[in-house]
Amino acid sequence: MANEPLLVAELFHSIQGESTWAGLPCLFVRLSGCNLRCRYCDAAYTWEEPGQRMAPEAIIDWLNQQPGIMVEITGGEPLRQNGVYPLMQTLLEQGRIVLLETNGSLPICTVADKVHIIMDVKCPDSGMAGHNLAENLEMLRERQQRGCRDEIKFVLSSEEDFHFAREMVCRFGLDRLLPVLFSPVQGALAPADLAGLLLESGLNVRLQLQLHALLWPDQSRGV
Repeated sequence: MANEPLLVAELFHSIQGESTWAGLPCLFVRLSGCNLRCRYCDAAYTWEEPGQRMAPEAIIDWLNQQPGIMVEITGGEPLRQNGVYPLMQTLLEQGRIVLLETNGSLPICTVADKVHIIMDVKCPDSGMAGHNLAENLEMLRERQQRGCRDEIKFVLSSEEDFHFAREMVCRFGLDRLLPVLFSPVQGALAPADLAGLLLESGLNVRLQLQLHALLWPDQSRGV
């Protein structure tokens, strides 16, 4: 494994909370730093604080205390750090299930096929919709053809965001390509309102609530 250290915001053991893997025990490697500033960000400490510089061997040693458990690499934006690639490869070689959560603004073309990508498509109310990297949608299509298990997530703050997401899903046929998740921002879009919009739309997408936020509503870290 390459020796390039990684800036880490936190390492924690929790329940996977916002994907088709939700509900499963998961080890999280949350990396520091992000190139976006979403208005609803619930992990601003990943870019407001410097993080801890860790050797990849130290991260692996921590993960190996819980052998066999799924690992998610998240952030911040993990693809900003080149050291994430050898880390993911090492985990794959160990036989781990590896999830990668990425904000969709950086190329995913060099992510190994065995890594399961959970990619955001930013909606207008995030303030970051102009950073969506269009070629990533085509890359996800190519990965699906190679048998990859990826998914797309839209985080929605309003009915306007919903209509943006619906148009994206329909234009690119995303719900026929891979799992698509619509997740409401807490305090901005009521889950029941989003459910009603989904039922009216006829879209084949999944309503996604943050399971960890329901389980531990008073905790903002380590969940």
